[in-house]
Amino acid sequence: MEWFFYFCAMEKEFKSLAKIRFGDCDPIGHLNNINYLVYMLNAREDHVEQHFGFTYEEYATKTGFTWVSIQNEIAYFKEVRYNKKVVISSKLIELQDRVSKVEILMKSEDEKTIHAVLWMTVIHFSMKARTSVPHPKETLDLFTPTIVDLPEKEFGERAKVLRQFNKAKN
Repeated sequence: MEWFFYFCAMEKEFKSLAKIRFGDCDPIGHLNNINYLVYMLNAREDHVEQHFGFTYEEYATKTGFTWVSIQNEIAYFKEVRYNKKVVISSKLIELQDRVSKVEILMKSEDEKTIHAVLWMTVIHFSMKARTSVPHPKETLDLFTPTIVDLPEKEFGERAKVLRQFNKAKN
């Protein structure tokens, strides 16, 4: 599977810019809570394609495996308004035999304000067997160098630190 070795830079956190669209907002012009997830998950999908060289669809087709979300933890800190641009970053914060966890942050365009944090936990899943399976060695080899070791190991603890970051910056 030569496509696994597309990754060559040792970046650990990936970023992209998104513009908040009118149709994704509530009647008072704030990004609807569910759409934070949509923007964040779309950004992570783009980050994987841009930095690892494959889409989830390609991975599933070539390997017969995919990742299935088993838990999402999200904290909203500051509303995002219609027509604003946001920076969305993602990083792998845990990788185990079958389970991995990604942190996704939505920040203001200048990155001085964190709007939301998402911890997404996924299992590696066999589409044929319909059960979780260990990550193949190639997958572990690809992702292991990108793990970011956060000092906070619990979501609530991390959310508290990020809230304090916002207070200190604003």
